[in-house]
Parts: sequence; C-alpha cells; structure tokens
Amino acid sequence: MSMGTVKPHTDIRPSPLAGSWYPSNPDQLRTSINTFLDARPAQTIPGKILGLVVPHAGHQYSGQTAALAFKLLEGMQLSYAAVISPSHRLSPGELLTSGHDAYSTPLGTIPVSAGKINSLDNVLQNNYNLNLTKIRYDQEHSLEIELPFLQTVLKAPFKLIPVMMADQSIETARALGYSLASTVKNDSAVLIASTDLSHFYSRDLALRFDTEMLSRVEAFDPEGVIQAEEEQFGFACGRGAVAAVLWACQQLGADSVQVLGYSTSGDVTGDYSSVVGYGSAVIYRQD
Repeated sequence: MSMGTVKPHTDIRPSPLAGSWYPSNPDQLRTSINTFLDARPAQTIPGKILGLVVPHAGHQYSGQTAALAFKLLEGMQLSYAAVISPSHRLSPGELLTSGHDAYSTPLGTIPVSAGKINSLDNVLQNNYNLNLTKIRYDQEHSLEIELPFLQTVLKAPFKLIPVMMADQSIETARALGYSLASTVKNDSAVLIASTDLSHFYSRDLALRFDTEMLSRVEAFDPEGVIQAEEEQFGFACGRGAVAAVLWACQQLGADSVQVLGYSTSGDVTGDYSSVVGYGSAVIYRQD
C-alpha cells in the first residue's frame, strides 16, 4: 500500500536492512509479508486494539511470529503508528528519535510526525527532565524491521512516531509510557513495542525464561517485565520498550493483554542448542 504523498526534497532515512534482514525487491518483500500473514489464522480480539508486542529479528526468523500480531491490524486506517524499540548501539542520549523527515523501505516512504515528536519531547522535558535526541542515518534494526509489516497491513496514509530507548530503566520506561499516552490520547494510533526475548540459551532453558517473561507481559505488569531481567528470571532486549507501551496503553484505557504466539530461531535453523526467543502479544481495551 502507498504511504501517501511525501513532499519533494524530503529528507529520507535510507534503509540499511533491505537486502539482508528482508528482501530489497518490493514485489518479493510484499509477497513474503503476505505469505506470513496468510499463514496465520484470523483472530477476533474482544475490544479496541491499542498496542502490540512484536519481535525484531530478520523476517525469515521471526516474521511468522510477528505476523500473528500485525494481522490484527489488517485494513485499519490509523493516523499514527508509534514504534518503540531498544537502541542496540552507543547513543548520545537516553531516548532517541529520527532526525529525518521520513523512513524508506522497498515498499515506499513513511513520513515521521514532526508534530507528535515535538509534543512528546515537550511532555518528557516538562514533566520528567528527559528529552528526545534526534539522530541521523541510524543503523537500528529493531525499529525499521517492523515498518514493512505496518506498510502492508495499514491503510494509507499514516505517520510514524519512532522512539529508540538507550535507557530502559523503570523510571525512563514509565516516563516515556505516560508521555506517549498524553501525546496520542486524542488520536487514532497504535503503539508497537519491538523486542526479542532470551538470546543464545538452549531451547529448554529459553522456553523457561521466555515463558516467565511472556507471563509478565500477559499479566499487564510493566514493572515486572523490567524486573524479570534484573532478577534473571527472564530476558528481553526491548524490555523497556515493552514496559513503556504497556504503561502507555494502560493510560489510554487498555485492560487486557493476550499472548498470541511464541517461537525460537531454532524452529527455522534446526539448531536448538543456542536459540533466540520471539513472542507476540496484543494489548486492548475490552468492549
């Protein structure tokens, strides 16, 4: 689906992932994503969807698990999609956003909402002494990897609110969650938390850790999600992103979380001695 009109001379962030993390050919990418989506059963969620938790590995590894969540958005028309991810690299601040006007994938461009970024930054500064640091030509995969799915399932146009978390502490995650809710409370928006689960344990040990982490997500316990890693009970590289989105969705009226699926890299590679865990979930307000 086209993402709508992007103004001439727009400052676009090029994709560093196309051709490696997912196909660079738009037809192949579209076919690949639709194959993931078509393979997942249609599910009815008894309420208004406010957020998703999705993995962020290369599409060949976690695409099927991500599709369980993204399929729930098929055909929706929303004004904004906020994607909250970890920052996997050294960063100049606690919370990062794009310094570009738009993101590019083989499926087209997605404009960044400068207005919402400014509003979010103002709330963070005024209430929590935090700010969004703009970065350019970032290499962060955990945010971009979700964009082709959004381009496929959502009706155009929509604008992106990208946030990468270098600081995933409870304090920063809560501040971001509350600020994000305040920023989009009067808008049609979906909040996406990007995270993988445990890394490089055997399948049996990964299952134990990941079951604990997903149980805390499904219990709608954002503080518990972050504490799980601190206490070595479970692991998620985007734990702060998950917690922030859970807090934001709570503020927006969500009261339920449903885990949709779980897999590991071993399900693709056949190597179960050292796997990465992937989970997906939906956050909603019951009717």
